[in-house]
Amino acid sequence: MKLSINGQLGRRLLLMAYDLGAVNVCVLLGLMLRFDGALPDRYLGIYAQFVFPYSTLSLLVFFLNGLYHRLWQFASIGELWVILRAVLMQSMLFAALVLWYPAARGFPRSVVIFTGALVLLAVGGFRLLWRMTRYLDSVTRGRGAGHRRVLIVGAGEAGATVVKELRNHPEVGMFPVGIVDDDPRKRGLRLHGVKVIGCVEELPKLAEEHDPNEVVFAIPSAPPSKLREVMGHCQRLGLKLKTMPGLYELLGGRVTVDHIRPVQLEDLLGRKPVELNLEQIAGYLGNQTVLVTGAGGSIGSELCRQVARFRPELLVLLDHDENGVFETALTLDADMPDVRKKIVIADIRDRTKIAHVFATYKPSITFHAAAHKHVPLMEEHPDEAIKTNVLGTRNVAEAAREHGCKHFVLISTDKAVNPTSVMGASKRLAEITVLGMNGDDCGTRFVAVRFGNVIGSRGSVVPIFQAQIARGGPVTVTHPEMTRYFMTTPEAVQLVIQAAAMGKGGEIFALDMGEPVKIVDLAENMIRLSGYEPGKDIPIVFTGIRPGERLSESVFSGAESLSPTAHPRIWQADGLSGQPEHIGQLLAEGLQSLERLLFGSTTEVAAGRLERELHALVAYPVRAAD
Repeated sequence: MKLSINGQLGRRLLLMAYDLGAVNVCVLLGLMLRFDGALPDRYLGIYAQFVFPYSTLSLLVFFLNGLYHRLWQFASIGELWVILRAVLMQSMLFAALVLWYPAARGFPRSVVIFTGALVLLAVGGFRLLWRMTRYLDSVTRGRGAGHRRVLIVGAGEAGATVVKELRNHPEVGMFPVGIVDDDPRKRGLRLHGVKVIGCVEELPKLAEEHDPNEVVFAIPSAPPSKLREVMGHCQRLGLKLKTMPGLYELLGGRVTVDHIRPVQLEDLLGRKPVELNLEQIAGYLGNQTVLVTGAGGSIGSELCRQVARFRPELLVLLDHDENGVFETALTLDADMPDVRKKIVIADIRDRTKIAHVFATYKPSITFHAAAHKHVPLMEEHPDEAIKTNVLGTRNVAEAAREHGCKHFVLISTDKAVNPTSVMGASKRLAEITVLGMNGDDCGTRFVAVRFGNVIGSRGSVVPIFQAQIARGGPVTVTHPEMTRYFMTTPEAVQLVIQAAAMGKGGEIFALDMGEPVKIVDLAENMIRLSGYEPGKDIPIVFTGIRPGERLSESVFSGAESLSPTAHPRIWQADGLSGQPEHIGQLLAEGLQSLERLLFGSTTEVAAGRLERELHALVAYPVRAAD
């Protein structure tokens, strides 16, 4: 640290010494220009009387303008403006001395103009030379042996940033040999010294001519189809493809070479940035007791991580999976050790235990993420889906209402819309159960939030495909026309937290999932990301639609009245659209009917009858109550 400080001080003193000499030499040169090469003794004598205040004020102006607090080897347009401003102010002070300082009377005023131009050349030129020396050094080192030759795709701001960063940091071992851009007007132009040499379609020819080792995709705003096109070229050419994240991923930070990374699945799906009202969120989460059920799962654990960012008074992590919730707590301890947290091992089916948890901790906000979610498994075990997704949800919601919880957020799914599966029907019934608890005399705001598939969540299609690819295939897809909505876990949770902040009670919020993705396209992209050719290196096999599945999903039904919210990525519907006014009584009777089937005197539950009762209760609550 001492060496660094001494080095900085030495550079500043060097610049100050140079500037001190430069401003005085420029005055003498200005006199020579004024008098055709001569230096009249009379004016030299006058100058000698005010050289000290002139020199002192010049250095002071340069110092106040930051000329000694910049890394001039990285200078750009901004630094040139600083030099121009500083020299202009210095010239104005020189003019003021000549006009009003008694010792400077009689000094030629025209010399001020000559001197200003010369100072700009001397001060700016010296720093430009410093910058050029650094640039030439980076080019020389960048061309050295062992450096990877890189083609940059994109001649916009992001591409310029990448080229500049690679030029400034030759130590990373990446040297840009050319830029590829589809805008024909940019062909032949240079960006920080690197030439635009062609378009994306010409990548095979350009790769042969310039022999790159890697390609960097530097168009964060490009559609995923363009990235897939470039990836296809790179795969055929045997080139590594890297990209840079969208600026929203960097939270306003400056893009550096550290952010250039391999292409990820999320890049190919194309996700819009998520913008949150952080002030609104902090207002209802900060300094509150927050309970998250299912805290050991994919969504629950991410909820815990993001809620912890807003510094709750206490974060209660509830799950019956002790290993999962323990891992979540370990992550929080490492990342945010100052956040108070409490692990509770409990099953939401246990009504007495859940009531005790709420009575003990009295949470102000509850995120209910605990659920069974696997569609085919719930078709085989409808009793388990009802016990957890319906009755367990009722237990948590009733405890929240009875113990003064202010916000209750049910994490739902697009499979609850016009459900065709047991899992979907159980989640729809959970929605009706929770939203039916809203009322004028209820102090709890009950809302539900729906979204589709979450990339990388446990048991989802992405980790399954990853395991199949690792084994060498085949990758199994149920149907060639099967589509699903996909979202990353962090952005899904961010929108859940934002929706909860907007909820007044009784609403269903649905997240804008973008465009649906064909599962077979997803499989092909994952195979390519792994460096293989779909159908050639890794086969894709269609296995047929599984029980309870359907070809496509939707986040709202046709019966629900849809309306926008203040957030462009969140939509809202009346949670009980199409339900009878006396839904509460019908629902209570229907749930009693289900409980009699589940916990009656018979030792075996007729799965078929249980499933029929479930679907009937979702579609026509009165039928299940008869």
